[in-house]
Amino acid sequence: DGDNYKELFGALDNAFLVAYAIGMFISGIFGERLPLRYYLSGGMVLSGLFTALFGLGYFWDIHVLWYFIVVQVCNGLVQTTGWPAVVACVGNWFGKGKRGLIMGIWNSHTSVGNILGSLIAGAWVSSAWGLSFVVPGIIITTVGIICFFFLVEYPEDVDCSPPLHHVMTTSEKDPEAVTSNEGPLSLSGQSSVDHTNSPKEPAEEPEAISFLGALRIPGVVEFSLCLLFAKLVSYTFLYWLPLYIVNVAHFGAKEAGDLSTLFDVGGILGGIFAGLVSDYTGGRATTCCVMLVVAAPMLFLYNHVGQNGIGTSIAMLIVCGALVNGPYALITTAVSADLGTHESLKGNAKALSTVTAIIDGTGSVGAALGPLLAGLISPTGWNNVFYMLIAADVLACLLLARVVVKEARGWCGYMARQRGYVVT
Repeated sequence: DGDNYKELFGALDNAFLVAYAIGMFISGIFGERLPLRYYLSGGMVLSGLFTALFGLGYFWDIHVLWYFIVVQVCNGLVQTTGWPAVVACVGNWFGKGKRGLIMGIWNSHTSVGNILGSLIAGAWVSSAWGLSFVVPGIIITTVGIICFFFLVEYPEDVDCSPPLHHVMTTSEKDPEAVTSNEGPLSLSGQSSVDHTNSPKEPAEEPEAISFLGALRIPGVVEFSLCLLFAKLVSYTFLYWLPLYIVNVAHFGAKEAGDLSTLFDVGGILGGIFAGLVSDYTGGRATTCCVMLVVAAPMLFLYNHVGQNGIGTSIAMLIVCGALVNGPYALITTAVSADLGTHESLKGNAKALSTVTAIIDGTGSVGAALGPLLAGLISPTGWNNVFYMLIAADVLACLLLARVVVKEARGWCGYMARQRGYVVT
């Protein structure tokens, strides 16, 4: 209830986001070396504990800022166990062929969680706000216990066949196709080696990959830096969109909150669309790049004409949500799984968690920077905030240029071979 409440909320948000970004780089290393079921379940229970402790500050009548900051830092650290573990588990079950679509549908849980979290928290925010944290804490703890008893890490654990992580589609159509080892995401870069054997079948368990070893996988650095700017845009919308709608469109707080959820609805559609297209074309980077290129002018249009009517606002929010969150969803799921099972690893599946943590950890740096920059720039006008977001989108696109060129070469080589020409 003080005049500096915005600064206090900003400190709490940044305490969580910075802790999450730092912890993510460490979390993936532990994820490769511990049973995923224990690691994920333990992280969920601890996340529930610290979330509930934040809300209990209301019932215990705590008014000391350091208590809430310490709880937020601890919460940010333990929540880093989630994303690397779940992507690794899903990646263990599904091969490269339909991974984009499957993970695009699966990744809708992030947007659904954002929506449900807002609705659950909003139920008590005006009365006993502590319950806005205690109830979600109880929910995630309960689901963590369920995961402990029922999560199956590998298909082989229940006598199912493991997926093929590298499918050489071009060699099936052209037996004389020449395979390149340039990268994981080009058609010519997919491995033609038969990986029918499970990574768990060798007598000797492969060693988990090191942090530097994961960085050397082709494409990891590019996609990590791309996600930094893509997540910067996404999280700026997540934190600032309701306030923008109130200030520019002059809606009430509740209407602005309801409208802002449409951005997440668009994110669900964009994630599924990006996964489907990237499966069909074989070009994960190209799909991300095209969506980012289209997102830049759409953000400009939303800022200038998106508030001209409720219908226009709804349509623009869904479209912008799809174009902004589509590449973000694709990189954090299918691309992370592709790189974590890259052909250069020679069947070693002990890289999924580390690669996912590096990519999402770098993206989390952008998630922390975006809302902070928006807070610093917004006093100069909302136009400048949107110019910052458009610039971030363009940078994200440019960082994928090398991988996009590699994919284009793969397509050109495949088409030339189909016509009977030899590419040198």
